[in-house]
Amino acid sequence: MADNSIANNRSTLKEFLASIATIQGDLSNITAPPFVLAQQSTVELPQYWADHPLLFVAPAHGKSPEERALLVLKWFLGSLKNQQYAGRDPSEGVKKPLNAFLGELFLGSFDDEELGETRLVSEQVSHHPPVTACYLWNDKHGIRAEGFTCQEITFTGSVNIKQKGYAVVHIDELDEDYLIPVPNVKVKGIISGSPYPELSGTYSIISSTGFVSEVKFEGRGIFSGTKNGVEARVFHVDSPQQNIYTVDGQWSQSFTIQDQNGEELQTYDVDTHTLSIRVQEVSEQDPWESRRAWGGVIAALGRGDVKGTSDSKSVVEEGQRNLRKEEQANGGEWQRVFFRRQDSDQRFEKLSGMMKSSFEVEPKGGLWRVDRDAVANTTKPYHGDLLPTGERLNESTAGDTSSQVRSDEHQINGVQTMQQKTSEGQAGQVVEEDPKQGGTGPDDVSNVSDGILEKEKLENIQVEAFLRAKYSSVKK
Repeated sequence: MADNSIANNRSTLKEFLASIATIQGDLSNITAPPFVLAQQSTVELPQYWADHPLLFVAPAHGKSPEERALLVLKWFLGSLKNQQYAGRDPSEGVKKPLNAFLGELFLGSFDDEELGETRLVSEQVSHHPPVTACYLWNDKHGIRAEGFTCQEITFTGSVNIKQKGYAVVHIDELDEDYLIPVPNVKVKGIISGSPYPELSGTYSIISSTGFVSEVKFEGRGIFSGTKNGVEARVFHVDSPQQNIYTVDGQWSQSFTIQDQNGEELQTYDVDTHTLSIRVQEVSEQDPWESRRAWGGVIAALGRGDVKGTSDSKSVVEEGQRNLRKEEQANGGEWQRVFFRRQDSDQRFEKLSGMMKSSFEVEPKGGLWRVDRDAVANTTKPYHGDLLPTGERLNESTAGDTSSQVRSDEHQINGVQTMQQKTSEGQAGQVVEEDPKQGGTGPDDVSNVSDGILEKEKLENIQVEAFLRAKYSSVKK
């Protein structure tokens, strides 16, 4: 079994980092070696905004606008650790989630006898640029949140993740809204084999009642600072210098809340009251649900099987490229299930006007809002008989869509493809990618010989070709 830990693959990691260092621009969809991959997709990450259900529903029961603003801030800070570590123990470090494919879904719920059911719907609504939209809600307590984020990843010695988007928390009974930012992330300690996240910048959580929570992230630097350090204050927009509450601590451990008199109200341990999300058994999930679609990849990663990981990923990725080619040829557009693209969002425009510097939206990625009717009424199968691999259900011979490899030349949704027959010990499919769809073609792969870059300065697409050739079992 291959060792799939980052710490024990330092030399390969350094080679990978040297390769991506030549790329100017976004690395969100770059091919990565399996040992840096997490066993979950980016579409799963929104679950960590609700794995403290008590924190999520608490604002609905705040007795005053300022208390509710504080409770929203507490939920925001208390959710960051699991959000950044994707639910793993910090000792395991940070791994790159699988790149969610367009249309990928994640559905689940957090069940608590007293709090009731907190539900989640998450969907990958764009692939270039990558945008994930999500909707969380608890009907028993009348609170809900929806949002989206577009990630742009660059490498400058550390991995820099710029997040563009926002979320809105809504309390039904009071008709209050809270505009939530998505902080930028810097992953440090990569070369040492012990990567960890640091949040950076100053952000504002803005309430429709006029209360603002200003959050300042200051991580550990070379000479000073505290790992995962955070400071925050709550004030009213009419009196920005008068702090009603202050917060100080570490978002990955605990933070202390004080009132305007400096009296300590609470020290909150972020590991308190965490629940695991409940999802359907993989065999019962729709083929477009994340854990079923990536089942072969997740299994291969779990057993440290580098070749199996690459082969299983290639099946889904090639199918997705072919679907994009078909849409382009037919002038069609992918139909989202639970979210709709908007030209504008009045809630965002109204609230962000108070603190515009806290929010950035990627125009190409769009603005997205949940279609609550679709959430309430749409049932499986979500895309009929179409599978994420581009095949139709009646063409498939296996139940696991993430590990299906068909043989010989055939049509996938009218798109001609060529795949190799596979068996244990053989290579996976021949990759036929469209550079315009973010992949690489055979000509690009042929520019790479035996894992050695033939040119000192490569175009981005050639570097991607090198990485795909090196970290997959594709024959050149």
